[in-house]
Amino acid sequence: MSYLSSNQLKQYEDEGFVSPINIFSKEKANEIRNEIESIEKEIPGELDNSGRYNAHLISPLLDEVTHHPKILDAVQSLIGEDILVCGTTLFIKNPHEKGFVSYHQDAKYIGLEPHNWVTAWIAITDSNEHNGCMRMWSGSHKDNLKDHDQMFNEGNLLTRGQTVNNVPRKETTPLILEAGQMSLHHPTVVHGSDLNKSNDRRIGFVIQSYIGTNVKQVIGKNSVQLARGVDNYNFHEKIKRTKLLMNEKDLEMKKKENDNLQEIFYKGAPKKGQL
Repeated sequence: MSYLSSNQLKQYEDEGFVSPINIFSKEKANEIRNEIESIEKEIPGELDNSGRYNAHLISPLLDEVTHHPKILDAVQSLIGEDILVCGTTLFIKNPHEKGFVSYHQDAKYIGLEPHNWVTAWIAITDSNEHNGCMRMWSGSHKDNLKDHDQMFNEGNLLTRGQTVNNVPRKETTPLILEAGQMSLHHPTVVHGSDLNKSNDRRIGFVIQSYIGTNVKQVIGKNSVQLARGVDNYNFHEKIKRTKLLMNEKDLEMKKKENDNLQEIFYKGAPKKGQL
């Protein structure tokens, strides 16, 4: 069992995140990268823009990561033993592209209440300050949800370019991860990331999010997978895990789920962005 230690639990409580956590080897991470890039090659555009959501529904290796027992052990330490998977996202920053993530809180537009959920960020490649790792505003999860401007700005990897103003960047903590490591962060901690200034891709696979079975989707609908335990609430439709790479029915399911997700992310927005 790989439950979080008392020190890790204290870090999460005090700072709103815990990092780094070892999950699998660099060799395994590279195998996963190869599968991601085989999808990109086989079906150009499949993982671009809104296609980057729910890639675990068409990739057996990303499905394996999503249901990895080490990750679920750590998540169980934070939200309890009944765990649902409520979507995933690929955050890929190609070298010399203007991809960044503005400072924001995950809980602002995602519609998951109460906040008995956690986001897992898994490094498929090394993630560091040079290639645009996540940065956390330590302790910001203890406040209420903050106002976010909707910037819709070019290069921003968030749907609306949602941005918390006046974040003290010099006080933020970089989450430096080696390929195969992960971080966990709270729904309301303020975080963002900078440009990739390296000569290689920076790939993060994010389970956004693992939710307790008591969590509802209050502004739309998400289908979920039961990752661990039992679901006595049945607030969400259940979907199966994939066994085949790029299976036609799974591709249709992914598109359906991503269409639903767009409705959630843009609820009440004045327009839609490119993502």
